[in-house]
Amino acid sequence: MAKRSAPEVNAGSMADIAFLLLIFFLVTTTMEKDSGISRKLPPIEESEEDVIIRQRNIFTVLINGKDQLLVEDELMELKDLRAAAVEFLDNGGGVNADGKQCDYCKGQRDTNSSDHPDKAIISLKNERETSYAQYISVQNELVGAYNVLRNRRALEIGSQSGFRDMNFIEMQNNYKDVKWSGNKTKLKEVIDRIKLEYPQKLSEVQEQ
Repeated sequence: MAKRSAPEVNAGSMADIAFLLLIFFLVTTTMEKDSGISRKLPPIEESEEDVIIRQRNIFTVLINGKDQLLVEDELMELKDLRAAAVEFLDNGGGVNADGKQCDYCKGQRDTNSSDHPDKAIISLKNERETSYAQYISVQNELVGAYNVLRNRRALEIGSQSGFRDMNFIEMQNNYKDVKWSGNKTKLKEVIDRIKLEYPQKLSEVQEQ
């Protein structure tokens, strides 16, 4: 008895099906994206003169491998860091590069602390064993210190410029909001003035 031949499977369209499935998964799959810390580096200033920074104008923060916080070589709890940074930045114990005192600072004007917000630098160091969570927490507190001072200053000068009861964060949000109907040109001037009065000078160094 003759054997019946098995019908052949038409595989000509398999490549097309595989290609369509590939496109489907590429379009519908979402890829996770790690977000880092947004930092705008200052422009490089070409100068033949060496810049001399006094030690009292540097606020040293170190996170060791055990996630302990050392501020000015002394142990400190994370919850106290923001207030300590505000006190340092707002000290106003001397003059700026133009020889002017800080007439808007409300610090103790301690001659052993920072001379002027324009000269005050926060130096953040971390060891390789430092956890990422602790590093981010310290970053948040230091940036929060700048925001405290900028918000206070915004409320002080905002009423004079027509932006009553608006802190610095709200000013930035309104400036970016396309639906906000206020005077953005004048608002930008106020924002730039506050940034100039309390510049964010945060230096980050990783220990070897």
